[in-house]
Amino acid sequence: MDPDLVTALRAIANPTRLQLLAWLREPERHFPVADTAVDPHEVGVCVSLIHAKAGLARSTVSAYLAELQRAGLLRATRLGKWTHYRRDEDRIARLITTLGQTL
Repeated sequence: MDPDLVTALRAIANPTRLQLLAWLREPERHFPVADTAVDPHEVGVCVSLIHAKAGLARSTVSAYLAELQRAGLLRATRLGKWTHYRRDEDRIARLITTLGQTL
């Protein structure tokens, strides 16, 4: 069994982490990114916007995002004191392919 696939499946087994990943698929639809100076697809969405939408403690949201990043599903970009997250679409596509070949 591919250990990267197992790690990714564990990360998305949590409904909230799966929801975060889904929101980041269409950031312009789920976050007020029009007011930001960065492209949410290139740089990502600021963790403060993700936190506000999730309605959870900042530490919980940060831990969930870190788990998705460790699983290779998200990439983090630091801009000054803010961290932005975006999906790693290539990695997600490879994991989906691996899942399809495994099951």
